[in-house]
Amino acid sequence: MDIEFEKQLEELKKKIGKLEKGRKDKMTLVVFSGDMDKLLAAMIIATGATAMDMEVKLFFTFWATAALRDPKKNVKGKNFISKMFGFMLPKGAKKVKLSKMQMGGMGKAMLEGLMKKKGIASLEDMFKTAGELGVEINVCEMSMNLMGFKKEELIDYPKMNICGVGTFLSDAEESKIQLFI
Repeated sequence: MDIEFEKQLEELKKKIGKLEKGRKDKMTLVVFSGDMDKLLAAMIIATGATAMDMEVKLFFTFWATAALRDPKKNVKGKNFISKMFGFMLPKGAKKVKLSKMQMGGMGKAMLEGLMKKKGIASLEDMFKTAGELGVEINVCEMSMNLMGFKKEELIDYPKMNICGVGTFLSDAEESKIQLFI
């Protein structure tokens, strides 16, 4: 074999080895949507992945951040725009709407009733289960700043961090699976 070819082959093997070592049994999800059905999908996938012994990190950004607001918490010191976002956006997982077939709120009530009848956990219960299973939630600091949300108004969740997109990108780079919901 040609010496130059062997050298290139060895370099490629080293690069492939580094790539294989860099990928972990890890999944990262960008949770962008604040729609109930899409949030349910994210939480089902996240808890399912933990059942397969995967490390799971969710990056909540833009409209999805509203689902993390605790309806029992009130925060003082917000400016007018922040107060308006707070008023217009749902306050917590229980208040989010469906992406389709809203039917003036009837669609959501029908889905929740069907979920209860079929023994499927509510979105709030899925957050609780995800926390117990070790799913990490990273909340986009820029989105929180844009919408005027403060850390003090978020739900109590065992592994929640406020961070930037760099944290998501670093996690995604190490992950076998990356999803956008």
